[in-house]
Amino acid sequence: MEQIKILIVEDEEPIRKLVCKILSSQDMVVYQAENGTRGLEMLNNYNFDLVILDILMDDISGYDVAKEIRKHNLQLPIIFLSGKNEDEDIIHGLDLGADSYITKPFSPALLCAKVKSQVKRHREILQEDAHGNYIIRDPFKFDLKTYKLYKNDVEIKLSSKETKLFKFFMEHPNQVFSKEELYQNVWHDILTDDNSIMVYIKYLRNKIEDNPSKPVYIKTVWGIGYQFST
Repeated sequence: MEQIKILIVEDEEPIRKLVCKILSSQDMVVYQAENGTRGLEMLNNYNFDLVILDILMDDISGYDVAKEIRKHNLQLPIIFLSGKNEDEDIIHGLDLGADSYITKPFSPALLCAKVKSQVKRHREILQEDAHGNYIIRDPFKFDLKTYKLYKNDVEIKLSSKETKLFKFFMEHPNQVFSKEELYQNVWHDILTDDNSIMVYIKYLRNKIEDNPSKPVYIKTVWGIGYQFST
């Protein structure tokens, strides 16, 4: 297997060196950027399996770096590593397209577990995408090259997290998933956040359903979870 390449964007040198030491011990190659500007430069010049972002930096924030990444790459895993630990900070980070959020001080074991999980899934997606161009579940068509969703050949604009969630549904039609299963399969995180799942289900229904209050495609299976029906 090709060696895992990680980019850590962090303006505190001790944190950068600590993360580098932790991940290097797991046979990963870790590149370091001392601020957001340098991080974006490195992203333009190298291919990475995952990016770890601080939020509060002197030049541009990690939030803005994440926005810029998502303009060009919906699939690259992003983990926020931040001292900002309020619920609204975490939710905002996930809304911007981050795949996970770790608060400082952090557990080295947890960091390694999340990085490995995200990278494994990212590489699996790249392999899956190489085998076909579309997932089709009438009236929806999902383009695996552009990560765009169409309903009756009309594009539906989705955020990166909505895209990942709906792609998962389209890959598993008519199956019932609990909130925990959805969170672990889409967010690829160890801890489950029921509220995030509910929020994104609502977002998706507002975009894909003819009548969001009476959903036809994403159904609630009471006491269990959700089902994508075709």
